[in-house]
Amino acid sequence: MVVDGYQKMIRVNLTSGKISVKEIDKKFAREYIGGRGFTAKILYDEVRNVDPLGPDNKVSVASGPLSGLFAPGGGKTHFSAKSPLTGGFGDSNMGGLFSAEMRMAGYDLFVFEGVSKKPVYLYVENDKVEIRDASHLWGKGIITTELEMKKELGEEFQIAAIGPAGEKLVKIACIGHDYGRQAGRAGIGAVMGSKKLKAIAVHGTKDIPVADVKELVKVAGKMFDDCKKHPNFGAWQKYGTSQVVKWASDEIEALPTRNFQQGKFEKALDIDGTTMVPRNVKLNKSCFGCPMACGKYAYIPTYDKYVEGAEYETLALLGSNCGMGFIDDVLMGNYLCDEYGIDTISAGNIIGFTMECSEKGIIKEKYRFGEKEGYLDLIKKIAFREGIGDILAEGVKYAAQKWNAMDLAVHVKGMEQSGYESRAAPSMALSYMTCDVGAHHNRSWAISYDVKEGRDKLEGKAEYVIKLQHIRPLFDQLGACRLQWVELEVDLNDYARLYSAATGYKTTLDELLLSAEKVYNISRAFWFREVKGFGRSWDMPPKRYTEKPKVGQFKDLVIDNEKANKLLDDYYRLR
Repeated sequence: MVVDGYQKMIRVNLTSGKISVKEIDKKFAREYIGGRGFTAKILYDEVRNVDPLGPDNKVSVASGPLSGLFAPGGGKTHFSAKSPLTGGFGDSNMGGLFSAEMRMAGYDLFVFEGVSKKPVYLYVENDKVEIRDASHLWGKGIITTELEMKKELGEEFQIAAIGPAGEKLVKIACIGHDYGRQAGRAGIGAVMGSKKLKAIAVHGTKDIPVADVKELVKVAGKMFDDCKKHPNFGAWQKYGTSQVVKWASDEIEALPTRNFQQGKFEKALDIDGTTMVPRNVKLNKSCFGCPMACGKYAYIPTYDKYVEGAEYETLALLGSNCGMGFIDDVLMGNYLCDEYGIDTISAGNIIGFTMECSEKGIIKEKYRFGEKEGYLDLIKKIAFREGIGDILAEGVKYAAQKWNAMDLAVHVKGMEQSGYESRAAPSMALSYMTCDVGAHHNRSWAISYDVKEGRDKLEGKAEYVIKLQHIRPLFDQLGACRLQWVELEVDLNDYARLYSAATGYKTTLDELLLSAEKVYNISRAFWFREVKGFGRSWDMPPKRYTEKPKVGQFKDLVIDNEKANKLLDDYYRLR
């Protein structure tokens, strides 16, 4: 029986082979909404003091109540597990078509526990749920695996898979889908690899239950119209996030360059979307229900390969952060990460760190900023744990400890920082410092607030970060993309109306945000329980924040310990 727009969950014990299916609990659904809310609650309740790569860790996969519906950007899937990279709360969000297919098959949540004796994948086709042998897929890349599985099962199946990096327990391993969409952060691909779970294949033909179809169509129709009328709509369709590169470098000087040594890259225009789109992009690509189509499917003439990308974060970390100024080289790095199954953000951070260590004589291996041979070689070495890659596969924090180079490692809580150099951006710095998975931008993209309110101002920054840390993760619970709100200024209240129409639970935005706050508190509490000595020191920024950048108009601005502690004092007081 359907519970107010929600359906069923599947629990898979990979050790015993037992599969159980049950309805989503009504109270659970109302309290945690879906997506990140569901997976966070499972992780907090069921995963206690375990080895992240051991049999007792669990991987949860959830759609949201807007996934698969007539709603802008309703194509997000959420993955959670205890992170092998950080040892703390781990989750990652993936766009594409997977969550819509889950819901059309009749499911809102998958939970995987135990360890299989051999490589397997989960087969789901409506009510038919099976654990199937994946030995023939083990060792193959994600894109290759998806092609073979679709050939074997049918093009209509949606696939989420890991590559060789996940199989080899690389701690920055990702989960890939739809030939270039990833759940990239926190190393959840390695957790799947530890369970010998190669992939999940889903196909559904059922109607998704909606409490009030007429109201849903009315509200969603308005939201689609609002998107299309926005003056930035055309640029977002044409360039997607790739257009951010030149802005981040030349206007706000926050583009990570040569391992975050500065925020301005002299070749930013060469890797910006305005260069990539006419040279490389063949078509636009969207997630389910998205009017923006910000994904770009690109051809790399230098290497004769196709890749989805690159998005801003990849261009920043695999591009400027490694000193790479030729777009084809960056796109090839993107392709290798997608095929091998590693997070482009962490990979670019780690490679930039390795290049700086090499240039400063900390390690004997020769890797130089801007040299493509070493750059591409390191991606392969990390993915397959070859040579120096075996150290780097453990993450930048581990490598920095091994090489006595902690001052050069740009991370928080063990997670490599993503694409905004933040010495002159206190809001963004605090966002990284207090993010509940580590140095990731998606919980609170606050750098625009720094630009608006002042790059050296501290007052009011903590309040704004907390506000975003409730709003933005709400989208992860709903199973919707946040870009329509961030970039096209869709009314937030319309999401509460959509949720009410979809589920039958009459609610307001304030009530939904209370749930988002609860989920944020759960993820934070997980760290205190699981990580010995967790506290303020884990929220401090990397040493690089205290060093003046080499160039630029903000070269005298830093986040020193006094500023960092002031930001944290304000944040803790308000929390």
